Amino acid sequence: MTKILLVDDEVRMLDLLELYLEPIGFSCDKVNSGEAALEKIEKNKYEVVLLDIMMPVISGFQVCKKVRTFSTVPIIMLTAREAKEDVVKGLKLGADDYITKPFNEEELLARIHSVLRRSGQESSIEINRLVWDESTHELKYIGRTIPLTLKEFSIIGYLMKNPNRVYSRESLIDLIWGMNAETERRTIDSHVRNMRGKVRSSGFPIDTHLKTVWGVGYKWVNE
Repeated sequence: MTKILLVDDEVRMLDLLELYLEPIGFSCDKVNSGEAALEKIEKNKYEVVLLDIMMPVISGFQVCKKVRTFSTVPIIMLTAREAKEDVVKGLKLGADDYITKPFNEEELLARIHSVLRRSGQESSIEINRLVWDESTHELKYIGRTIPLTLKEFSIIGYLMKNPNRVYSRESLIDLIWGMNAETERRTIDSHVRNMRGKVRSSGFPIDTHLKTVWGVGYKWVNE
């Protein structure tokens, strides 16, 4: 699981973030002050930090500046402030990205994955004991490897990392075969059908998660 630190002085916001992130493969630690955030980051290894700016005593800006003296952990500023000068200040202090409240959950997830890719830390994702591991090119369920082809592995990886996003057949061809590939749409259907069968035979409830959007393509749902 990807370990993430949530920092916000509003307990309700922390709970909402945890409620959204944990079911899709994140292990969340929550703190409601800058002081606690610094202590957590010094003592633990996180893949990413979601950091609120407007906090009493020690602001998110101050936390970010201090963290950059001892850690390169990716930081996404999460705040209600939208002024351009705040964006510039946060980035200059070492933040990797910036998103304002109220945020769109899918955009937040996309930004988290983006900073993880840039930092080279996103290599695996786990959903209900199904583990997709890019570093080993293996898909495992309850520790047992599911034998997939490279294309099947890539397809399920894109879907698992971007839940609820509908991928058209054309977009999957562009992502996996390349934009100039002369691959037919039905090739995607064949790969998905084969992959579904292999994952289903492992005992994982693939049909609960991998949905066909008729006339469009496919999407992954975390239920």
